[in-house]
Amino acid sequence: MTAYMIIGGVIVSVAALIGTFLVGRDVSRQMKQYEEEGDTIANELARSHDYEKTSLKYNIKRLSWMYAALMLVVFIVSIAIAYYGK
Repeated sequence: MTAYMIIGGVIVSVAALIGTFLVGRDVSRQMKQYEEEGDTIANELARSHDYEKTSLKYNIKRLSWMYAALMLVVFIVSIAIAYYGK
């Protein structure tokens, strides 16, 4: 039972790590696209403000949910190991 819980915790941890990399890759891809376009300073400033708004809305929300789920699973696994591990 304990081994299954540890495996579940590791799987969720890896999933959260992969999700973090996907969010980072999405942001990097978007920044690279902006660099290739080579806009004016006014457009860059507008994009910067837009990015701050959308990043808080989407990226931070996605990462928060992933890590909240990770913390919940780790907490449950820790309690289960303490209870069943004896």
